[in-house]
Amino acid sequence: MSARPFEAVIFDCDGVLVDSEILGLDASADYLRRHGFSWTREDLVRLFTGFRDDVFAAKLTEAYRALHGKTPAPDFFEGLVETRRARRHLLKPVPDAETALKALQEGERPFAVASSSRTEYLTGKMQRVGLYDLAAPHVYSADLVAHGKPAPDIFLYAADRLNVEPEACLVIEDSANGVRAGLAAGMTVWGFLGGGHVFAGHGERLLEAGAHDLVEDFKAFLSRLDGASPDPQR
Repeated sequence: MSARPFEAVIFDCDGVLVDSEILGLDASADYLRRHGFSWTREDLVRLFTGFRDDVFAAKLTEAYRALHGKTPAPDFFEGLVETRRARRHLLKPVPDAETALKALQEGERPFAVASSSRTEYLTGKMQRVGLYDLAAPHVYSADLVAHGKPAPDIFLYAADRLNVEPEACLVIEDSANGVRAGLAAGMTVWGFLGGGHVFAGHGERLLEAGAHDLVEDFKAFLSRLDGASPDPQR
């Protein structure tokens, strides 16, 4: 493949554009400890980030059964969701996310958001932090496709809507599952370390999942973007 700039950028939302992964993480760990789990907030990031909610629920149900020998009651999940939603008023954009999106707009480089969040939550989060209008209409939720991350469906869907070939797309992801999804789509993937939930060892896990490179924050992303070229095989 000849060297050329990326034709489009596809961002994950949570932990990349919106600093939501850290929100309520301590409270969620406390809630789960009250139900017998010994996970820390670092464990929750490692085990569950990047999954669509149905996949997350299935994995947590499996862990609950292994621990308690029975299926959790519906209010178990309702309580966990409310634990996080109670802090949604504290939601903020990741530092310099707005600057990055505006720079792509000004440079006339297509971009999209491809998230595991359901449409109503994705729209609400991006509107709350003032990023939705910058990215719309290319804001896509995994409930639009058959399979959530780590399957490639949502990234392929976004590339199709942008009218850009997958191999010409750069994915910015903060989770190992998202990295795997981008790779499965045939895209170049940079692991993003600018979210508040990035603890020790996070970058190493993204590289182990196959990320082609890491960027510390959006300033690093912008400074390197025009000097990079798509090469998913490197």
